[in-house]
Amino acid sequence: MILSNLEIQKALNDGRLGIDPRPQPEQPDAKSGSCPYQTSSVDLQLGDEVTFFKEGLALNIDLRLGKFTDLFGPNSESRKISEDQPYSLAPGKFVLGRTLERVSLPILIDGRYCLAARVEGKSSYARCGLLVHFTAPTVHSGFSGTITLELINLDPLPVLLYPNTPICQLIVEEVIGIPFRNESQFQNQSRASGQGS
Repeated sequence: MILSNLEIQKALNDGRLGIDPRPQPEQPDAKSGSCPYQTSSVDLQLGDEVTFFKEGLALNIDLRLGKFTDLFGPNSESRKISEDQPYSLAPGKFVLGRTLERVSLPILIDGRYCLAARVEGKSSYARCGLLVHFTAPTVHSGFSGTITLELINLDPLPVLLYPNTPICQLIVEEVIGIPFRNESQFQNQSRASGQGS
């Protein structure tokens, strides 16, 4: 069952869902009409860093050889982005970003149902050729951290990536039953590389 915007706000209020900082405003603004809560999702913003494989590596990606962080970390570089210096994502290029917000989906054992979520791109960006989080949308119960976003530009023109831009939408779902813990390698990540700060 997908939660409505009002149910997402209730879940934030009662601790079944954490989004820090909490998206604001919670109702459409009278002047601008803006509100990050769509009818069945909430928008999350792009953080202030993008990360990508270094150019010119003589490397084959073999994911059987250990954790992603072991492969990506030493072979990647990161760039801070700002209002003054956005990242220009060239046509056909791929980078990892992360959400500004830290998302928590605690496993609760007090009889209340747990939540999981999916991250999806925004249609307005997709229509400009920007794919956001295009393969692994699931955010499992028990996860806590920023959400890594896979960004690729399929447009023939560069796309400018600015921090604090609404970049994706979080769709929150109810989980039937209480799951056992099985934390991923990305638990508590705060960087797009899957590592802590």
